[in-house]
Amino acid sequence: MIICENLLFSHGAELQHYNSGDYVFKEESTPKYYLQIKTGTVKISSFLEDGKEFIHGIPFDGHCLAETYIFHNKKYAVSGVAITDCEIIRLEKNKFLQLLLEKPELLLTMYSYTADRMRYRHITAAPFSFRDPITKLTLIMSHVKAHFGFEEQFSFVIPYTRQQLASLTGMRIETVIRAIKKMEQQNMVKIDNSKIYI
Repeated sequence: MIICENLLFSHGAELQHYNSGDYVFKEESTPKYYLQIKTGTVKISSFLEDGKEFIHGIPFDGHCLAETYIFHNKKYAVSGVAITDCEIIRLEKNKFLQLLLEKPELLLTMYSYTADRMRYRHITAAPFSFRDPITKLTLIMSHVKAHFGFEEQFSFVIPYTRQQLASLTGMRIETVIRAIKKMEQQNMVKIDNSKIYI
């Protein structure tokens, strides 16, 4: 387990029960609790526009869930769904942050856990899970566009060359060039003076 259960309970945590298929938290909801699995298995996932599910991780007994969201005020970008019946310890965000102030060594424990998980994610990065070049490019481009806060169609120029896009997605540059031409034909992007607008 990441943090001693008794320590969590002594700071006001409660035990929640979830049936298989229940949401522990939903994408776009506001993080309010530190969550740690006592028993059971949860999938951390998101859905693409075409309805395909991408599973980011499958934590189980002793693991915490989306704990990094506790440290900022942004909404969940993923959902947590119980795969099995689960018992999950939850501690209200402010109480959890107070616990970390009292016991700062817990931050090292959490950082170590997060570093291990991030290494795994880097190895199994989402774009490499999709064979379709257009899906890979759309993921990268949409992410960058959203990061800079653009919403209108064709309002954002992609700041990458075709070669950089190839490197980001693990594709050959010829594949990227063909895919971008198809995306233009499908009105997904606009090309102007070799610049890509999405």
